[in-house]
Amino acid sequence: MKEPKASELKKYLQGMAKFPKAKYITAERLSRVVGIYPDVISQNLSYFDPLITMDYEYNLLELVPAMKKFIEEKENKKAPVVKTETVRKNEIDLYDSYFDFIYKKLTVGGMINKSAELSDKDIKILKKLLSEEQARRKGKK
Repeated sequence: MKEPKASELKKYLQGMAKFPKAKYITAERLSRVVGIYPDVISQNLSYFDPLITMDYEYNLLELVPAMKKFIEEKENKKAPVVKTETVRKNEIDLYDSYFDFIYKKLTVGGMINKSAELSDKDIKILKKLLSEEQARRKGKK
């Protein structure tokens, strides 16, 4: 059984909320409100209790705590968005060519510094400078 999507479960919970005084909600009754076939609802909720697919009179209100817990875990589990550093034109204009970049970043007094390391942003600048050099060389041919 595959995991249901959190958005589908939220839709089911909203549909169940439309029956505030109901003590018993079946997949058939929920399908009329949500607009999804009862078989599909049963299949999605079978993750929580596999007997739902066989029992058409199963009370879906019993699954509400498990559904809420699942949604909460999914939302807390989302990975933070990693922001990548962008290279701007004015940063690239600081260097005349890729060789100038190498000279300024990787040398000390004209001698190559073997222990120098480039940051991710420096690598992106170098990559951009190299692609510009390739474009210039292709234009000459």
